[in-house]
Order: sequence, then C-alpha cells, then structure tokens
Amino acid sequence: PLPEFLLEPEDAFIVKNRPVQLRCRASPATQIYFKCNGEWVNQNDHITRESLDQITGLVVREVDISVSRTQVEELFGLEDYWCQCVAWSSAGTTKSNRAYVRIAYLRKNFEQEPLGREVRLEQEVLLQCRPPEGMPAAEVDWLKNEDVIDPSQDSNFLITIDHDLIIKQARLLDTANYTCVARNVVAKRRSSTATLIVYVSGGWSSWTEWSECNAQCGRGWQRRTRSCTNPAPLNGGAFCEGPPFQRVTCTTLCPVDGGWTEWAKWSACGTECTHWRSRECQAPPPRNGGKHCSGSMMESKNCTEGLCTRTLAPGMGVAVYAGLVVALLLCVILALCVGGLAYRRRRRHLHGDITDSSSALTTAFHPGNYKPPRQDNPHPLHPSVPPDLTATAGAFRGPLFSLQHGVNDSPHKIPMTTSPLLDPLPSLKIKVYNSSTLSSLELPADMVSGDGEILSLKSVGTVGREREYHSHTLSREPGLSTSATLGNLGGRLTIPNTGVSLLVPPGTIPQGKFYEMYLIINKWDKTTLPSEGSQTVLSPVVSCGPSGMLLNRPVVLTLPHCAQLDTPTPDWTLTLKTQTHQGAWEEVLTVGEETLSSPCYLQLEEECCHVLMEQLGTYGLVGQSCPPQPACKRLQLALFAPRAPCLSLDYSLRIYCIHDTPHALKEVLDLERSLGGVLLEDPKPLLFKDSYHNLRLSIHDIPHTHWRSKLLAKYQEIPFYHIWSGSQRPLHCTFSLERGSLAVSQLTCKICVRQVEGEGQIFQLHTDIQETLPPHSPLPSGGTCLPSSQVGPYAFRLPDSIRQKICASLDAPSARGCDWRLLARSLGFDRYLNYFATKPSPTGVLLDLWEACHQGDADLVSLATALEEMGKSEVLVVMTTDGDC
Repeated sequence: PLPEFLLEPEDAFIVKNRPVQLRCRASPATQIYFKCNGEWVNQNDHITRESLDQITGLVVREVDISVSRTQVEELFGLEDYWCQCVAWSSAGTTKSNRAYVRIAYLRKNFEQEPLGREVRLEQEVLLQCRPPEGMPAAEVDWLKNEDVIDPSQDSNFLITIDHDLIIKQARLLDTANYTCVARNVVAKRRSSTATLIVYVSGGWSSWTEWSECNAQCGRGWQRRTRSCTNPAPLNGGAFCEGPPFQRVTCTTLCPVDGGWTEWAKWSACGTECTHWRSRECQAPPPRNGGKHCSGSMMESKNCTEGLCTRTLAPGMGVAVYAGLVVALLLCVILALCVGGLAYRRRRRHLHGDITDSSSALTTAFHPGNYKPPRQDNPHPLHPSVPPDLTATAGAFRGPLFSLQHGVNDSPHKIPMTTSPLLDPLPSLKIKVYNSSTLSSLELPADMVSGDGEILSLKSVGTVGREREYHSHTLSREPGLSTSATLGNLGGRLTIPNTGVSLLVPPGTIPQGKFYEMYLIINKWDKTTLPSEGSQTVLSPVVSCGPSGMLLNRPVVLTLPHCAQLDTPTPDWTLTLKTQTHQGAWEEVLTVGEETLSSPCYLQLEEECCHVLMEQLGTYGLVGQSCPPQPACKRLQLALFAPRAPCLSLDYSLRIYCIHDTPHALKEVLDLERSLGGVLLEDPKPLLFKDSYHNLRLSIHDIPHTHWRSKLLAKYQEIPFYHIWSGSQRPLHCTFSLERGSLAVSQLTCKICVRQVEGEGQIFQLHTDIQETLPPHSPLPSGGTCLPSSQVGPYAFRLPDSIRQKICASLDAPSARGCDWRLLARSLGFDRYLNYFATKPSPTGVLLDLWEACHQGDADLVSLATALEEMGKSEVLVVMTTDGDC
C-alpha cells in the first residue's frame, strides 16, 4: 500500500538561537526525506531510524532534521519557512502537511501602557493596555499588587478582548498598583505600573440640636455643629465645603419673683361672726421661672370681738340628718317610677310593628294610618327580595331613601318615621346585596333629588375585576399590531406605515424552540404615558413579546420619534423607559450616560431610534430640554374637510396638530376616514419650541359676500402643555363656516398656524366643496409599504455566509485597530463601544444594528464602502462573489 504517516511534522518556533527538531514517521516506507521551501534537504542532514511493526509486519521509518535560525533568516520572500515530509513505497509516494518554522520574538516596548489615575468611589474605570508586537502573539494578564486578576472570581473586573481592564464600580479596596503583563514562548514583558487611587469626598453629617442659650439672663448665643464624617474624606478626597458650626443669637428672659398686692377691704360680718379679706400674687406676678409669693392669700377674724359665737341647740343635729335621709328615699322612689313608665311605653311601641312592605310605605306618607299585618305572607321583607318602591310613589313629592341596616337585623321590623324619609340627606350609603358579595355605593343627595326620579342600582361587584383584567391584556387592533412564529433563523416584525419594527437576528432564539412573537403599538387612551414632570413623549409606546423569553443575543426595536436633533448643540436629554408588570414606568437608560450596567444600547437617528435590548417588554422614548437652549419637537399640521358633495349650508375645517411620525399621521387618517373627512393638502411641518407659549390658529381672507365665520374670537389657541405633554391625542381645532346659499361651492381663505413668539405655517386654501377629492394615501411621503412579518433568511439583506466571514475577520483585535472598532466608527455606531466589547461577537451585533438602520434600503454598498476604507480587501472579494454588491 501507499505510505501512511503515523507522525507528521508540526509548526515550531525558534527561540533565540536554539534550532528546532522536525520529525515524521511513516509505514510502510522504503525511503523518507524532508523537503524545505521546495528543495530537498541533504541526505546527510537526516537522522533515520527503521523498525518493524509487530502487528502488521510492515517497515516503519522515522526521520528527524534540525532547522537552525540561520536557515530561516536566509529565506527571502513573503512566505514563511516551511518543511514537508515525503515518503516512498513500492506503490508510490505520500506527502505530509507543511510545518512552518518561524523565529519567535517579543518586542520590549508596549504599544500602549496603562496610566495611573484618581477616581471617585463607584466610578467606572478603564485601564488600557496594548501588548508589544510578538510571534506568537502575546498573552496578557493583569496584576493587582502583583496578584493575578481573575474576573471569574471577582465580577467587578472585566477584561475585554482588546486586553483592556474595566472596573465596573470603583471600590476602596480597588486602590492598588496595576500592571499589564505580556508573555509568549520567548519572554515576558511588564508594563509600567499604574497606580489607581479611589478617593472619597467628604460629606457633612446631620446638624446637632441647638445648644442652650449661654446667658442665664438677657442676650446670649447658642450653636449647633456638624462633622465631615458622612463619609469622611479618604485618599485625597475633597473636604466638605461650608462651616462646621452655626451660631445664632438668643435672648433669655430674666426670672421675676411674684409679689403680693395690698389687702382688700374686710368683708361684711357673716352669720358665723367672722369677716375676711384677700390679696393676690400679682404685684408683680411670677414670670420666667420666678418664685411664687410666700404666705396665705386669705385672712379671717372674728368681727364682733367675742360678742357673737356659733351655737347649736341640743337635738338639732339629729333632726338635720333625719331630713337628709328622707329626701334621699324620695329621690330613689321617683327614679323607679320614671323608669317603669319608660319601659312600658317602649313595649307598647314595639308591639305596633309594621309587617307589610306596602303598608310600611303607606305609613311613611300617612303616619296616623297603620295597616294590620297580612297573615298570607310569612316573609314580607326578606333581604333577598327588594320591596316594591313604585306602589305608592305617585303620592309622594320629594326624595325617598330606603335604609336597610344589615343582614343580621330582623327582617320583620322596619321602624318608620316621617323625618328620615321626608328630609333630604347630604349623602347616603345604599347597600346592594347579591347572591355572594356585598358592595356599597356612596350617592350624593343631588343625584336622587328629582321629582318622581327612579334610581337604578346595578351590581358593582364585578366591575373592578373586569377592569383589572382588561388592564393586564394588550388589545391587538388592526393596523397597530403584528405577530409571527419565529425560531432560530430569526426574522423581522413590521407594523406597516408606522415606522415601528422589531429585528430578531439569527441565533437569538435557542435551537429547536419557536415563539409566537408580537409587536403592538399601544393606543394613547388605553395606556399610561411614560412622561413625568417637564418630560414629553417623543415616540409611540410599543409592546413586544412575549416578555420573559430567553434571548441568546440582542434584538433591535425601531421606534420613530419627533425630536429635532439637527442643532449644533444638544438640546435634548433623551431617556428610554420601560413599563413594569404593575404599570409603573422605570428608566432604562439616558442617552450619553450609559455604563456597563446599562441593559440596552440606543442608536439615535434624525427621525427614529434603534434599541439593542435583551429583555422584551413595553418601551417608550421621552425627553426634556437641556438648558440653556429650549428643545424643539417636530409636529405636523393636517387640514381636513367634509367629503364632497356638501349638502348643508354649514361647512367645517379641522386642523390637527400631531407628532411628525408615520404612526401619528396614520392614526389621524384612520380617524378622519371614519368621520367622513378628506385631507385637503399634504401635512405641513412645524417646529414647536419648549417655550411655554401656546399654539395660535386663525382664519383670514374669507369672501364675506358668500361665506361667514361662526368663530366669535379672532383666533383659537391650543394650550402649550396639551401639546408638549402629549397626553391628549389627537389635538385639533375646528373652524365652522356658513355659506350664503347652496349654490356657493368655491371656498378661498388662508389659515395661519403659529406658536406665539415662534415659527408658523400658512395654508392657502382654494377648493371646490362639491368636487370629490381622491382619498389620501396613508403612506407618508417617500414611505414604502413593507410586509408585516418576514421569517428566516428572507428578512435579512446580508447573507449568513458573508456575515460569518466578516465576523471572523473583524472580531479578533488588531494591533493597528483595523477591527470591529473601526467598523463601528465607519458606520457611526461608536457612541459607546463598551456595550459591543462585552458581547461574544461585537461585529455580529454591529451588523444586526446595520440591518435595522437600513430597513427598506439595505443595499450592501454602504457596508462595502466602510470595509473598503478599512482595507479589508479579502472581505470585499467575498461580498462581490456571494452578495449583490
């Protein structure tokens, strides 16, 4: 048989001046030699060994050669030095694979070394390192105080594919010396040490309580203090600004001891032969903690100087006490009599119960006429059977209130009086019973105060449950939603004529799984808006799902927006928000303030934005002005009129003020189509400034000989907040006109729309109201109608084979920077490169974003131009061969 290689030569590196040994073994082989760079190696340079295979009995030959550094350096040309083994047998020859021999080296100088810096606590830190050029390429480790950093052990560290070290949130323990170490088979190089200092700026503690006034009497001062310990400054952090203490003046009132006034005059002489006099502690009264007067307030003495004394005749004391006892017994007997009378009166009242519902109502209107109870109705007022309130309603003028006390009250006892029935009540709780639940409604008096008014109460037990159920379900209305079943091949969901789409790249859904994915635009009247405070809604609120599904890579959600972004300075602070399951809105990211913990990346364009995200849900874009310049929203003004022919003398013109997005225009066109309206002109753009000025609309130059305006004022205004908040949709003003006769068909006028102290637009209207206008297409100008869903490879412009080759060429970092980072800069996706650096294939995520940005016009020319500028000629050859470029 032909020789078969049991051992083939392998690639090798020459370290310093040590030659390398190449070895090959073949069986059966009569001869075996090496060929290097196309030339046979001298026979004397071969070391040949021969043996016999004990199992097959075939001859096994093994040969070694030595390759020196001089031989490799003498080679001229673009190819590396290579050697190949050729074996002979009686049946022919066999060649082994080529083994390349290269001279190993590692340069001394790093292309970029880490730099020391001082950062505040919890700040994100990036330490860059570009290892020296070497063969083979150097491996990089990071040392922290001479200990190797292992990101798998400490999740706060992240080493990118470019060998950069990222500290997600700087901690005090991260203060250390950091060194970048590069090594290969030749040597190991250490970068200069970068010292990272994490500092903490000081913060004031809370103020202590005010001290007591230091003056016991009169004017003084009191103070309170605070310390710079919350937290205390560390590692050179700034000390707290401001004084550590405060001092204020205080006044302590001096204590005043009380003093007696003069004695008053003696009183008249009493029956007890004494008179008295008094004085008060009011000269002065004690104040501010002063001592009270000492001594007695009253003084008495005998006024007859012993001539009159108090005497009591013998037996007089017994008579007094006997009288008191008799009076007490009379009081007890009187109390018992009153109680007995009250008890008998109450029993007589209870025996006169009313047991018939009709007699109860009749008695309410005629208190003196009681009907005896019917014996044929054992349950006249059962709680589950409501009384007939219409039997005697005609005899009563005024409100009627039926009071039912509770389930446990006696069903046969309803005390009826004229006062609660005939006097209006301010409010009343009417309890409505059904088979299983008890609910109450609070009704104001004015709701039931009509003459002969019938109040109908319906069960409210299920209203709350139905409302709660509908608030957790998304309504999929025609034209505002789309869905498709997607698998591992991915696809694209698009809601036509709205600018809203969802790109699911290949490999996003795990292999073998399929999901029914949906994309829904939430209607404004059925959702809570994400704006709060001075924020304004800039995009439709979109839900994509199913929520909670596991994604292997980010999807791209495209949202149109109406923010004006072509100003030289940034006027907007843009925030992406998501809605929780409880209905509350939470901030996902603010454009320009992304960190490594940001779950999304937002690519902003003039008319839309593309969101890379790994969690499906409900999203919306909001914004607010960034001082000092006020921001502007792009609005559209759409003019509608009734569809011809007009058979009435009245004629109305409606002007809508809507967001400059395809979805908003489609919403108004659908609304007017249902109302029988037609669009008179193409919508006009208007920049609406965040200046708190209203939008003013006025009509001019009406031919008064044939037309008359019903508008009493000179103009109409839409409040600024209604437009800026976006909470009221759609906003419009109506100009009501009246023509002189049915023969008048021509209408010429001018409608001016402008923001007070801002920009404006003018509609020059000249129309025949009897002429039938063609229906306006719902497509925006320049728009294209894309299919609502595309599944598999047909959804992507870039073939999978080209995508894989581009990723293989650009994912690996390049010392010259000619990798995925340069592609991101060429495509304009370089606002926050750290998001892409954390992905397994940064190039793949960039290409997904490129697919979403070029939906509808995704030719490969723009991508090919970027690759050509990067000098990736081998990828261009693949695109020219396999693609449509």
